[in-house]
Amino acid sequence: MPNENISYFRRRDYVKITVFGFALTALWQSLHTIILPLRLLDFVPEAQKNTYLGLMTLCGLFLAMLVQPIAGAISDRSGFRWGRRRPYILIGGIISLLIIPGIGLVSSYIAIFAVYCLLQLASNTAQGPFQAFIPDLVPPGKRGVASGVKALLEIVGGVILVYLSSLLMDRYFAGEGSQWLWLVLGILAAVLLGAMIATAIMVKETPVKAGSQRTSLLPELYRTARDVFADRDIVWFLASRLLVYMAFTTIQQFALYFLRDVIGVTNPAEATARFSIFAVVGMLIVVWPAGYLSDRIGRKPITIASGLLGALGMAIIALSQEYGTILWAAGIIGIAMGAFNSANWALATDLVTKGEEARYLGIANMATAGGAALARAIGPAIDFFNSRSPGLGYNFMLMVCLAYFIVGAALVLKVKRRN
Repeated sequence: MPNENISYFRRRDYVKITVFGFALTALWQSLHTIILPLRLLDFVPEAQKNTYLGLMTLCGLFLAMLVQPIAGAISDRSGFRWGRRRPYILIGGIISLLIIPGIGLVSSYIAIFAVYCLLQLASNTAQGPFQAFIPDLVPPGKRGVASGVKALLEIVGGVILVYLSSLLMDRYFAGEGSQWLWLVLGILAAVLLGAMIATAIMVKETPVKAGSQRTSLLPELYRTARDVFADRDIVWFLASRLLVYMAFTTIQQFALYFLRDVIGVTNPAEATARFSIFAVVGMLIVVWPAGYLSDRIGRKPITIASGLLGALGMAIIALSQEYGTILWAAGIIGIAMGAFNSANWALATDLVTKGEEARYLGIANMATAGGAALARAIGPAIDFFNSRSPGLGYNFMLMVCLAYFIVGAALVLKVKRRN
């Protein structure tokens, strides 16, 4: 596996360093989009489902936002013979595999809340160090393409498992038995196990001398916060990324309830999966060329255009109540997010400090996790406005998402470094 001093980087190496992202996205997209919204209906009142879902995922994703940069910073200073990243991927991955069955075993909201938070802690212990593979191993001139491959595999992992989960979970929702839930959880666990083993075997890291970079946790946390808030470029980058992910995650998280309550679909899990598929097709169209173009015309122009395009997609959904039109709007939002994922992650790799890649990319992913977390906070507002007038809460949600996209696109103009 090449390192930063070697210009030669083979095509298969792009897949080796990003395949674990395929499994993580498959797991969390399936849980957040399909499994948890339907599973919660076993425990919570119908009129408060958005509130309970929002509260649980908000807390869990705040944990993710904290754990990723901490795990990444610790891995930066690790000196294992296997490298700085893979030991944490194995530890986090194995613990995640032990926790996943809890989603099917629990019988109360408090219990599923606890299992969900523990799974966030475990998986993000792996994900924080994993994020550093691109700056660790990819030559600078190819990081845009590598970011595009990373985004591509994450998209594919998400859509395949989300659609499969939707078909099986609709049977569970229809009362055909818990075996359909267990089948979904088993498939997700198998995918995670395979990707974890493949990463441990195929990725070859450059050895680091043991003990040469170790540090204690509290000083590292302080230094991380100090460095972030002292660098205005990073602050504006994080704010922009946070808002765009708030927009995308909000519509993604509450899509199943929106399509069920407002559009009136009869198979909400499958309808939500089709919504995701149209978004994924849009992403697939642009994710590779966006990464390629970001290496040539700059990161910021593509990031800004993607935010504005996402706002257009939200406006179309808000103005239409027809499922077919909503699917096309999902495709537009997918194009926006595909371009954003490639160009914006490449911008993140440009901003990292040499030797501290996992720490800085963990911070960048704080904005992803933070945006995903804060997106859930709108759940009580949806239920509140829906109680005043049916569907009003979902209209409020769509208008807020439109604003997130526009403001997030504008804020990247504040980043003054390489574009």
